[in-house]
Amino acid sequence: MDANIKARIEEWLTPLYDEETRNEIRSLLDSGNEKELEDRFYTNLEFGTGGLRGTIGAGTNRMNIYTVRMATQGLANYIIRKGGKEKGVVIGRDSRLFSDRFAMESANVLVANGIKVYFFNDIHPTPLVSYAVRKLNAIAGIMITASHNPKQYNGYKVFWSDGGQVVPPEDKEIIEEVKKIASIKDVKVISFEETKKSGLYKEIDEEIDPSYLQESKSLSMNYDINLQSDIKICYTPLYGTGYKLIPESLKNFGFKNIFIVKEQSIPDGNFPLAPYPNPEIPEAMEVGMKYAKEMKADVLLASDPDADRIGVMIRKDNDYLLLNGNQIGCLLLYYILSGLKEKGQLSEKGRVVTTIVSTRLLLKIAEGFNIKVDEVLTGFKWIAEKIRKYEKTNEHFIFGCEESHGYLVGTFVRDKDAVIASSLFAELTAYYKSKGKSVADVLDEIYIKFGYFKESQKSIEVKGKEGLDKIKATMENLRKSPPEKISDFKLLQVYDLKNKRAFDLVEKREITPMDLPSSDVIVMKFSNDCEIIGRPSGTEPKIKFYFSNFKKISDGQKLDDLKKDVENIHNRLKEDFLKFLNF
Repeated sequence: MDANIKARIEEWLTPLYDEETRNEIRSLLDSGNEKELEDRFYTNLEFGTGGLRGTIGAGTNRMNIYTVRMATQGLANYIIRKGGKEKGVVIGRDSRLFSDRFAMESANVLVANGIKVYFFNDIHPTPLVSYAVRKLNAIAGIMITASHNPKQYNGYKVFWSDGGQVVPPEDKEIIEEVKKIASIKDVKVISFEETKKSGLYKEIDEEIDPSYLQESKSLSMNYDINLQSDIKICYTPLYGTGYKLIPESLKNFGFKNIFIVKEQSIPDGNFPLAPYPNPEIPEAMEVGMKYAKEMKADVLLASDPDADRIGVMIRKDNDYLLLNGNQIGCLLLYYILSGLKEKGQLSEKGRVVTTIVSTRLLLKIAEGFNIKVDEVLTGFKWIAEKIRKYEKTNEHFIFGCEESHGYLVGTFVRDKDAVIASSLFAELTAYYKSKGKSVADVLDEIYIKFGYFKESQKSIEVKGKEGLDKIKATMENLRKSPPEKISDFKLLQVYDLKNKRAFDLVEKREITPMDLPSSDVIVMKFSNDCEIIGRPSGTEPKIKFYFSNFKKISDGQKLDDLKKDVENIHNRLKEDFLKFLNF
């Protein structure tokens, strides 16, 4: 075993660490599980631009009270350097294993450093942390969550004073401060009992929740129709934080027939009937779909454990169709822009923001309403940054969307918000039903009007240092030798966002690169309006590839025939690229 790994293990067996932690490591030593020990100690759990995320357990490369304390001490040092002690930090958490403990430890370190803490006593959705940071004029926010990952994960997100997750320059500066915390000995910490008695601790649930719900209600575009609607809404929080506020928001929007999926309604970090609590996958929606069928619901809504993403199933031909993130976003955008136009409130200063890996159909819809779209890197923090810039240029934010089921309307929150998105999706369901249309009808209407777009994603998960090295090598190979042809699709242009370079293979010359921050992303544009984007995940040990293509309907062509044509092209593109990749 590497000497540095041995030294780290020996340190974690000292009384600096609690008995439970030491016993966990001793157990691995006694069983001779050297590979697991190496994975736990070969590096420090990286504090990236979004914070921490990792497997729960003892070790420097795991989520535990010690890695959380060290990260919080680095953040505390940065806040003190910025003169933000009195402004305070909002702390929230989801229903995951150890989230309560990690939230308390974060508070203990901040208060030990003389920094005020605003604490959500109950579990809360991630967007409420964003909202509270803005409402309370706090310097920062911490959300303990691993979003939609399996139960063995947890994480630590950092928000800055505008309510958005940290972006440059704050992100890099915070990372540097966290790196300076070389040992648990560098951390100031007190007990939670001392924290609560300190005078620097305040619980905020009763102050923030009603205010947030009231502002969310103001986003309703057809409240009178909601009041009269008989639609049946099924909702599952997937054992997470949406269990309270999403039903309350739906009632605030005027809906009466709201049915909660009981088996998944009580917060539980073990996620017993949804082992992968991600509302974009069919397995997570099975229990809810069964309940929706029994209730003959018009729509099934779901939120992930920290309630920043939504999943949707709609009725179609006496069955239920699971919508992907792009479809949900397009339906919301089409409804919002149509409504604003109908009410005479559509301004030429209005702006839509989406990510480069989201569907191009969003651009086509916005173009149909003469609304400009700004594209940003993956991650909702870049959408939040755009909102902040619009405030300085007198532009008006209308809608933000990313294909991974994250949406935002309004500017009082600066992160994706399942509470708002669920309420507005229920509203569009009621609105179209009042016009004699199903949501499925409207989706087809969009395709006929703007073109049929097909998108899919392939995530390849890896483990350990070897896996991360393979991801790095794959990205470098794509930069140096991208595939000139996939099936019968020719590569036309390549955009290397990391090195800010772009090349046109037809004209054999360099072209203007995308106007985006440097990021480890490759964009490959092929003939037949096909595109492949590759990037490593910023929060998980994965490499992700996004595939997309589209076609407009031709005169006399049936929509079903167009869909088959586009999907056949899509499948060839995807299958042949993955063969080329040979990951």
